[in-house]
Amino acid sequence: MADFATVRKFDSHVHVNVADSAFLEQAAADNFEILSINVDYPTFPSVSDQAAVAHHFTRIDPQRFHYAATFSMKGFGDAGWAPAAKASLDSEFRQGAVAVKVWKNIGMVERDAEGQLIFIDDAGLNPVFSHLAALNIPLIAHQGEPRNCWLPLDQMTTENDRLYFSNHPEYHMYLHPEMPSYESLMARRDAMVAAHPDLRVVGAHMASLEWSVDEAAKFLDAHPNAVVELAARMAQIQYQSVRDHAKVRDFFIRYQDRILYGTDLTLNPGEDAEGFRKVAHDYWLKDWTYLATAERQRVDDIDADAVGLALPRSVIDKIYYSNAKREFFASRNS
Repeated sequence: MADFATVRKFDSHVHVNVADSAFLEQAAADNFEILSINVDYPTFPSVSDQAAVAHHFTRIDPQRFHYAATFSMKGFGDAGWAPAAKASLDSEFRQGAVAVKVWKNIGMVERDAEGQLIFIDDAGLNPVFSHLAALNIPLIAHQGEPRNCWLPLDQMTTENDRLYFSNHPEYHMYLHPEMPSYESLMARRDAMVAAHPDLRVVGAHMASLEWSVDEAAKFLDAHPNAVVELAARMAQIQYQSVRDHAKVRDFFIRYQDRILYGTDLTLNPGEDAEGFRKVAHDYWLKDWTYLATAERQRVDDIDADAVGLALPRSVIDKIYYSNAKREFFASRNS
């Protein structure tokens, strides 16, 4: 635990959506660099507003603050959509963006002119993905929801998922059999990754395979161009380690070069920025306790005590720092 303050760390998945310095101040206090991810998410500020915040912090603290751009699906299918999307992204790269995010709206929300859902392996997206591959820019891909979303409430593995989907039945896919299955979304994601072997892919939220380190291992074995990050899925991993600690620890050691640390910590306009600093510090400290030590801590989301993985120092250094620096800054060195 004494190493937490001094070890270099990189949070590969946060959302800094307001030009308030509190997030960066806490990152500095806890020795983190951060990757703020812009996303076309209805409850976030507009993509342009998110970009303006990213440009602001890139100018004032480029050593600690980094960001991922995104693109709009508006007009998808029109002849001019792909050139416009590429031009928009190129503008963001010139302003410092080091990655691009695609969100679960592709596959679950966005529809074409005929009203059919647009999936991540749609050929219309290929020009953008090929452009990223040519520039050696990684694609952060969030496809689907946690697998719990397709299960009845009483079969879900974490309390946070149970609470969220009980309060938001419109998003609980178990109740909406007309929507794509979890398996079909994962298959389409895998098809996209396989179709673009030169594209570096970061599977957000454990590549939506958070429920099984065995399945995550299969994904990484099948796709050498992919890595995964841990944002907002630690409870699902802890659920597994409570049942088979050795298997989960072995997964992290075996794939130590393919795993990035991330949290999904978010600061939006109007929120308590100073209060957020304590939330962020506590979140980062709990994850460090689990990954870097053998300490036991209570995890309310799984109603159990989880013993830390006590990963070797060399593995911690990769997961917490060097893997992210390799993935997100390779284009600058190529």
